[in-house]
Order: sequence, then C-alpha cells, then structure tokens
Amino acid sequence: MANKTANVNARVEEDVKREAENILANMGIPASVGINMFYHQIIYCHGLPFRPVVPKKTQQSLEDMTRAEFDARMAAGLADAKAGRGLGVEDAFDQLIAGAPVREVVNG
Repeated sequence: MANKTANVNARVEEDVKREAENILANMGIPASVGINMFYHQIIYCHGLPFRPVVPKKTQQSLEDMTRAEFDARMAAGLADAKAGRGLGVEDAFDQLIAGAPVREVVNG
C-alpha cells in the first residue's frame, strides 16, 4: 500500500524560493523531494537538522576597517603563517571551485 501524501502550503520570499529550487534542480532533486527530506531530518533529529545562527558580519574590505583593525588582522595572519597554520593555495582554490566556503586548516 502506498503512503498517503499531504500538501504543504508555506509562504517564502520569492528570491529565496527561486535560489533554493535552482540549487535543488542542479542536484537533480525536485523541490517537493527536498522539502520531504527536510521534514524527515526534522523527525530524525527531533528538531531542526542544523543550529540556527546569525552569522557575524565579516569585514569585506579595507574601507570597512580601521587602521588598527587592519594592522591586527595582518599581524595575526603573519603569526599564523610563521607558525605553519593555514590553508594551502591549491586547497583553497579547490574549495572555491567546488562552491564550498573556504575553511582554515591548521597544519601541525
């Protein structure tokens, strides 16, 4: 016997819907299957399958920073480089090409 289905009516921002559906389509997943997967994950996790957070605003350019903030970032980066911490250029480009956010990797 086949499972009964039910409709879900939800209002979402048009651009959010379009972007999410485009991503799912690129993965070969219809929106209805993606939503069903999300509901299953809520059931399996007994809650949201992710931790909701508000990302900290990152400074994107020199114009967004004070001179002291810039100097502090440069000093921290130099200290990391001297200590051998960081992500190699090839690994960073591989992650960028794959569309993943670049993550810092500590070596050593």
